[in-house]
Amino acid sequence: MREFLRHIFTGADNHTFDIGRVFAGAFGSGALFFQAWHVIANHAPFSMQDFGIGAGALAAGIGAMLNLKRDTEPKDRA
Repeated sequence: MREFLRHIFTGADNHTFDIGRVFAGAFGSGALFFQAWHVIANHAPFSMQDFGIGAGALAAGIGAMLNLKRDTEPKDRA
């Protein structure tokens, strides 16, 4: 599990932590948590369409962030 998280939250060299990836993980986890909280604690109906639009926007933003910074990431330490 530790290796899995390291590969997700580090740059191309798998050693340098990337603040953008860490924040993306935090925002994704927060989005899931608050949606679950809204449905469970407030007894609100779950809207798959609203959730899908928000999740799609989050995924598109993360993808754009990773694409824009790919040239500035540290290279693999071979």
